[in-house]
Amino acid sequence: MTTSSTLTHLACAYCGETYTADQLINLCHECCKPLLARYDLARAAATLTPESLAEREASLWRYAEVLPVRRRDAVLCLGEGWTPLNHAARLGEAIGCPATYIKDEGVNPTASFKARGLSMAVSRAYELGAPALAIPSAGNAAGAMSAYAALAGLPAHVFMPQDVPTLFQVECRELGASVTLVDGLITDCGVKAREGAAQHGWFDVSTLKEPYRVEGKKTMGYEVAEQMGWTLPDVIIYPTGGGTGLIGMWKAFAEMEAMGLVGSERPRMVAVQSSGCAPMVRAFDQGDEFAAPWEGAATVADGLRVPAAVGDFLILRALRESNGTAVTVTDAEMLAYAREMGRMTGIFPAPEGAACLAAQVKLLTAGWIRSDETVVLFNTGSGLKYAHLWA
Repeated sequence: MTTSSTLTHLACAYCGETYTADQLINLCHECCKPLLARYDLARAAATLTPESLAEREASLWRYAEVLPVRRRDAVLCLGEGWTPLNHAARLGEAIGCPATYIKDEGVNPTASFKARGLSMAVSRAYELGAPALAIPSAGNAAGAMSAYAALAGLPAHVFMPQDVPTLFQVECRELGASVTLVDGLITDCGVKAREGAAQHGWFDVSTLKEPYRVEGKKTMGYEVAEQMGWTLPDVIIYPTGGGTGLIGMWKAFAEMEAMGLVGSERPRMVAVQSSGCAPMVRAFDQGDEFAAPWEGAATVADGLRVPAAVGDFLILRALRESNGTAVTVTDAEMLAYAREMGRMTGIFPAPEGAACLAAQVKLLTAGWIRSDETVVLFNTGSGLKYAHLWA
């Protein structure tokens, strides 16, 4: 049985070269940039409507028309998506921005937003016949990949920096993955994953080095729109390592407009990075199209310790097209604002999520965000995975 996917083809996000979608493929053969899935949005619009969505399952798979998996038996679902969008009323009043909302991704399977992207990437790889999977990760992505690979019965190979907290390593191993610790950063892990894929025939599901993780992440944009009555917020603040979620949401807004679900107004997108690893902020401030690798990357927020992102030009493009900005926060600010968010909202955020609140306060103080604007912060994971930072 087929799904209602309207997937038509893949297109390079940089040079525009097109490819058939029914193949296992990583980057564009012409320019080695990310490939993005394209859909028949006119056909999708006929059935993807606010009325039909009201009857659908409470998971990201409710948006099947604009998701790439074509066979129902290939859909790997653990209940990912449709996470709460909480009005942080007390917090908003305290910081002087009453319409502050938190999209809490920590309630996803494996306790992070990575479940969205990896459910989609693993489902599609499974559908297309991948024999085994490989991933470089600072933690959460590896846990999510391991979970969905286990559900599919696919061998999973994880490459992690050796200083990743033990909890992340244990999670992957207990989910059946083979874990290799690497002396270095996630970029060094990426080298090892590619070497293994080339040698053993594994399929590499690195961030934006295959076309479908971004398709899972874009559903955050669809959910924000639907949960806010198809009116987008003024500002979205997003913790940015590889930036797949920010890129995905920007893609989602364009798709929704093409289907008549939203108008042409867009949120101003804000990328938040650690002061110890801020290649996107530096490139944004300098007006660069691409981001030079960050030397000596160091931060307690493992998801933000990404010195080089393959989708750098797409992140920067979204920031500029939205009239957005890029902000750094310190590790100390993340830890302090995690406590502030927790005691004011009942949400125990990962340091990456707390970085969004720190950035919001900075931007309110600078006048970049007005007190009457609607702001959505993304808490990308549960603070329980980082409990060692506060212990």
